[in-house]
Amino acid sequence: MVQTSIPGLLVVELTVHADGRGWFKESYQRAKLADAGLPRFEPVQNNVSFNAEVGVTRGIHAEPWDKYISLAHGRAFAAIVDLRPGETFGRVETVELHPGNALYVPRGCGNSYQTLTPDVVYTYLVNEHWSPDARYTLVQAFDPALGIDWPIGEDAAIRSDKDRAHPALAAL
Repeated sequence: MVQTSIPGLLVVELTVHADGRGWFKESYQRAKLADAGLPRFEPVQNNVSFNAEVGVTRGIHAEPWDKYISLAHGRAFAAIVDLRPGETFGRVETVELHPGNALYVPRGCGNSYQTLTPDVVYTYLVNEHWSPDARYTLVQAFDPALGIDWPIGEDAAIRSDKDRAHPALAAL
């Protein structure tokens, strides 16, 4: 488990067992991850996002819960922004996600990703139930103030209108 420059943001290396049939991984095992340094995390919901095309870009969304992210298929570029008040506000970390790693994202950090291969299956556990009344902090993924070096530029990225309308970091 690797601590990043954003407090609480952890990169977890996973063991993938592969053979001629395919592969298997244990993406989340509470006792092993706790022994390795993962904070107390009790998931209550599992979510899966399927992205058919290269360049799908989602986020940046900071939710009021912690997240444990792992890919079941494909590769994605993840960009995490610390949106919590304090000295690391606005700090960015990027990680290339694949089935052999995972991310623990603490609440208040904005999560975003961009698919690098077709058919990306992005799974994540959360420790609070989704609610339409939840308070999110949203930021424009291509805001130059963040300095994110996206593999696929804004002109070719596939985004929702909702994500395009997020405010710039300076508006927070």
